[in-house]
Amino acid sequence: MFRLEFIIKKIGQVIVTLFGVATFNFLLFRILPGDPIRLLARAGRLSSEAIERLRVVFGLDKPLPVQYLIYLTNLWRGEFGTSMTYRRPVVDILSERISNTLLLLAAATVIVVVIGVGAGMIAAARRGTKLDRSLVVTSLVFWSLPTFWTGLILVIILGVYLKSFPISGISTPGMDFNSWFSKAWDIGKHLTLPTITLAIVDMGQFMLITRSTLVDVLTEDYILTAKAKGLPFKKILWRHGVPNALLPIITTTALYVSLVIGGAIQVETIFSWPGMGRLMYDAVLRRDYPILEASFLLFAATMILANFLSDLSFSN
Repeated sequence: MFRLEFIIKKIGQVIVTLFGVATFNFLLFRILPGDPIRLLARAGRLSSEAIERLRVVFGLDKPLPVQYLIYLTNLWRGEFGTSMTYRRPVVDILSERISNTLLLLAAATVIVVVIGVGAGMIAAARRGTKLDRSLVVTSLVFWSLPTFWTGLILVIILGVYLKSFPISGISTPGMDFNSWFSKAWDIGKHLTLPTITLAIVDMGQFMLITRSTLVDVLTEDYILTAKAKGLPFKKILWRHGVPNALLPIITTTALYVSLVIGGAIQVETIFSWPGMGRLMYDAVLRRDYPILEASFLLFAATMILANFLSDLSFSN
């Protein structure tokens, strides 16, 4: 019964939070300086009559409360309006780009979690040794690296000088792929540098969190009791230590998926990766408010959902 009440309460909080985020999202782009219609007018040298027609098309001629009601109604229907730049529904544009971002985030998350958690377990098992200290220092250095700087260094070294990997795009332009394998191989080569950039910057936090959590677990009374009974250390580590240290790691992983979006924006911009981050960057430059509104709301919803799943995992 308590479990059901907890879930209902959390769902209610998620709904209220989403409503607040949607309202803030609507107001944010109405109070920012600059007029996107005037920007379009300068680009196309439009007449005053054409500018007014554009205001009608994008619904900017109506009072702010009316725009807000239309905005909420469209959200309920799953509609995000029409892009001012591409003149296409925002939903269609997002659906094209989000799969590329998910591919990048999935590849980076797998590498970050596997290497970061593995290194953290090794450091905790070798606590106080030179290996432990080396792993901690390396993780702190990686964690402190700026994402954009790391990406540029990889572009210069691996892309320009060594010419080992492509430095832009998701595939080679104009190439005729003979099979799905050759296309996947080409995409994989383009994916390498963006993935390595995210992995280098983010794996440090997983290593440090895993090490800290596992070190605390290994000092618990039941671990000392297991040692007193003469159980081998590897058995104690994998049967008692690791399972009890997984909860913070799972929580960190759930939050990482939403937090890494900030780094993905920088990485996609550096490597011209055609994903959500690059789309948002271009939308900021062009003041394409419908795309920015939809992107911010989508990212906020991802963060809220990640926190919701994290709370559920803690309640078990």
